[in-house]
Amino acid sequence: MILVEKYLTYISTVRRYSVRTRDIYGKCLGEFCVFTQASDDAELLESLIPNIIRGYEASLLEKKLNARTVNLHISVLSGFCRYLVKEGMLKSNPVKLVKRPKTEKRLPEFFREEDIRNYFAGTEAYASEIPDLTTAGYDRRLRRAVVSTLYCTGIRRSELTSLRRKDVDFSRRVMRVTGKGDKMREIPLLPSYCQEISLYLHAVDTMADGVFDLSSPLFVTVKGRALYPELVDRIVKQELGAAGGFSGRKSPHVLRHTVATGLLDDGADLNSIKEFLGHASLAATQVYTHNSIEKLKHVYESAHPRAKNGGKNGD
Repeated sequence: MILVEKYLTYISTVRRYSVRTRDIYGKCLGEFCVFTQASDDAELLESLIPNIIRGYEASLLEKKLNARTVNLHISVLSGFCRYLVKEGMLKSNPVKLVKRPKTEKRLPEFFREEDIRNYFAGTEAYASEIPDLTTAGYDRRLRRAVVSTLYCTGIRRSELTSLRRKDVDFSRRVMRVTGKGDKMREIPLLPSYCQEISLYLHAVDTMADGVFDLSSPLFVTVKGRALYPELVDRIVKQELGAAGGFSGRKSPHVLRHTVATGLLDDGADLNSIKEFLGHASLAATQVYTHNSIEKLKHVYESAHPRAKNGGKNGD
């Protein structure tokens, strides 16, 4: 479908969506086209009416897809329809008249502060000045640097893989990060983190294959190759898994949630956290307040005199 391809090009070039997001949108729109059996753009436009979209939503639910996945499909259709309205191909967005399935609110997962502290204490040798000129030693230093970067800066996986050496300003102790929509932000860095990355870069120049300059990727394998998203996932999973104590999903995004939750618990205001994480709106940041409220409930129920007495008045 020409219209679908134009829309996918639009979200890639104008909206600056990632390749992964483009692929997800393309798959969702492709499934809708299969459902409607539209063979050209004219038939596709005719199928973009509330009744057909409701039927598509019902078919997805019949496939036992969860409400969150079904909502993703409908949201993609809504974005496509908004684009068509903008281009004058539709008078209004038909998805607005379609009721979506309810989803349970999921609180962001995060790691316990004690487990994070134990991980960094147990891997301190790989961030120190003690040289280990073996391939295994370099690999451990790289892995520690990746986890340290994700936790110290709260950046996304895609932001980490796009980092270049020039993005770390050691003199000002800031990291320049290009986030969604090519928006650039600066993140303050701790002196200890700057020292760790400086030593890591020294290891790169000493051991990794290749010649590196300021435009080179910040993180590379011992063969001088830039890290890719799946490798970052694997590093985090293996590092935290080997450390012990970590429960649940072990991923770069959970580390991001952990940083945000910790900042909020320690008194940082939501606007500061929003800027730190690179969120487009405050609504995306406010989800972390739920974790703090749940923690407050736990403290209340275990410490408040009336709560300890089953709700009865104490002495």
